[in-house]
Amino acid sequence: MPKINPRSFSHVEALPLAICVPARNEAAELPKLFAAVERLERVGIAPRLCLLLDSCDDASVALACDYAARASMPVIVEEVAASDANAGRARHRAMMLGDRSLIGEGVLLTTDADSIPSCDWLQAMVAGLRQADVVAGKVVRTVTRSNPLLDRLEAYYEALHRLRRSLDAVEWEGKATHHYASGANLGLRVASYRSLGGFEPLANGEDGRLVDDAARAGLRVRRDAACVVHTSDRRFGRVAHGLAGTLRTLDRDGDTIDVAHPRDAAWQYRNHGIARLAFAKADFAPLSVAVGLTIDHLVGVARDCPNAEAFAMRIVPTPPGGMRRVSLGIAELELAAITAGRRAA
Repeated sequence: MPKINPRSFSHVEALPLAICVPARNEAAELPKLFAAVERLERVGIAPRLCLLLDSCDDASVALACDYAARASMPVIVEEVAASDANAGRARHRAMMLGDRSLIGEGVLLTTDADSIPSCDWLQAMVAGLRQADVVAGKVVRTVTRSNPLLDRLEAYYEALHRLRRSLDAVEWEGKATHHYASGANLGLRVASYRSLGGFEPLANGEDGRLVDDAARAGLRVRRDAACVVHTSDRRFGRVAHGLAGTLRTLDRDGDTIDVAHPRDAAWQYRNHGIARLAFAKADFAPLSVAVGLTIDHLVGVARDCPNAEAFAMRIVPTPPGGMRRVSLGIAELELAAITAGRRAA
């Protein structure tokens, strides 16, 4: 298991921390972000704000420079011009700006220009990183236009994640947890970000990919609902298939949405737990029966894994029949039946 360097969380010297924000034409949102940054609790933390202004042709640059001149913390502003704006590339550049500003050990947090961190965000993130290597905080939508289907989806995935942790409990998970990972609320140490190679240059989904890669590398991912960021529910954002695009799709044709079958997801979660135990005991026979892989294959994969987390994430395949897709309504009923069955057992 990766070890925490106590120097990184010393209470004698303030912990160096960079808040890394990519922004593209966000002049309407940046003043609200700056006001939220000024309200952040900073005891024991030495934060700085790193703004990557990506191909902006509005007033974003002027607003950022004006704030940097009067901010109560260091503000580093960098402008880039790209013919093809790319969310993953911009977020990685913002993180590297933070990396350079820290000059060594420290913590990198990332959020979005249209997001508002809670006052205790820094403290909650640092507390989470004492328990884990990556903290995925909770993102709360600011509801200006309701979408009942998205509310149902979020409730379903919250319940599915609770099932996951009942089948595969890990000591580093948050007491209050949630189901997803978003670049609007994510934190990790500099060394962890470097080891993962950073966000990939993906048009969308760079955040989920980084968190998946972290788990496969054996890093402990904590989904912590104590770390809260409020974000916009606008329908027209800067990423083609980001939250704004998802909201538009659900507004238009949400009745046709389907999700992974919860029984197939439960099969994976249960076997993640079996895989962790197999790695710890070096006894792969029960796992071989559960997932249909030979003991020799399991032993070979285990040799290449630094810990049980990496092994569990790498070795458990999709269910024998594949990961089925069902309508949200059917999935809700199936998940309720699974949960009731576990309570009755």
